[in-house]
Amino acid sequence: MKTFINESMYEVYFILKNEIKKLNPNESIYFEIINPDIDANENEKKPIFKGYKALTNLAEILYCKMLTPKIITETNVQIRFKKLNTNVSFHINSDNNSEKYGKDSLFAAIKKNSEPSFVIPYIEALKRVQLEHKIRVLNLGINSGDEFEIITEVFNFINHIEFVGIDYCQSAIAEAKERFKNQENFKFYAHDINELESLELGKFDLIISIGTLQSSNLDFKLTFMNLIQNYLQKEGALILGFPNCRWIDQEMIYGAKMPNYSFSEMTLLYKDVYFCKKYLQQKKFQVTLTGKEYVFLTATALASKPKQ
Repeated sequence: MKTFINESMYEVYFILKNEIKKLNPNESIYFEIINPDIDANENEKKPIFKGYKALTNLAEILYCKMLTPKIITETNVQIRFKKLNTNVSFHINSDNNSEKYGKDSLFAAIKKNSEPSFVIPYIEALKRVQLEHKIRVLNLGINSGDEFEIITEVFNFINHIEFVGIDYCQSAIAEAKERFKNQENFKFYAHDINELESLELGKFDLIISIGTLQSSNLDFKLTFMNLIQNYLQKEGALILGFPNCRWIDQEMIYGAKMPNYSFSEMTLLYKDVYFCKKYLQQKKFQVTLTGKEYVFLTATALASKPKQ
């Protein structure tokens, strides 16, 4: 077991990277460091890592999951990184049929509602658009209803709001219907977003879409503009979530990745976000961008006033 004492951060990274290459998925590497909790001013041994956040960041960069540290001595702790299985990811599944996102899929195993970097910015976005003043809410790409579940857990004024969720995946919508079967103000449709007009839904006070409009079977710009022009009330609001992460072995790994790149490359993400922001500002919306692993674009009409 390697003990790191006075190596540079790059040396630590280089050594661990080479050792992790030798591991099979789900195997672990152990190493020892000076306890990051120790005040460097009180001990002659200065910690390389200033806190456990740095260690979890390093694990993520190395496509590992950091497991619970173990105290070895008064000054040292043992760290364990478990190697992720990079082949366990819905992103590498080239099958574009709807059940790629179904209830028995790799996508369904993701628990983004357990990730603070998703949940907290999403809740803050809902507060910014003044959810309490909305009457009709549409979620495109609702899957099994995670975003609606957060709303029911956090806000206690939603009984007057009509919630509509749409997703192309039949099994995911069936699960969403079961999940909200006792709440009459939640409706779900298994339907192709490209043929949204056939549902005759009318207009909404708030439209939400998390990681859906960038799907390969949608024309991103045309779909987005169609939503604003034909489905959003003049004084409505919008929440779009742009994934700036990948899900590998059920772990959220920071950074969007384009095809044919072996590393995170976020040009397309920034391009889409900027297009939406510029378009909405031209339509007299106030736009904010928040979040990290998920970039949340929140837009509210400048002329809108809370309904009494």
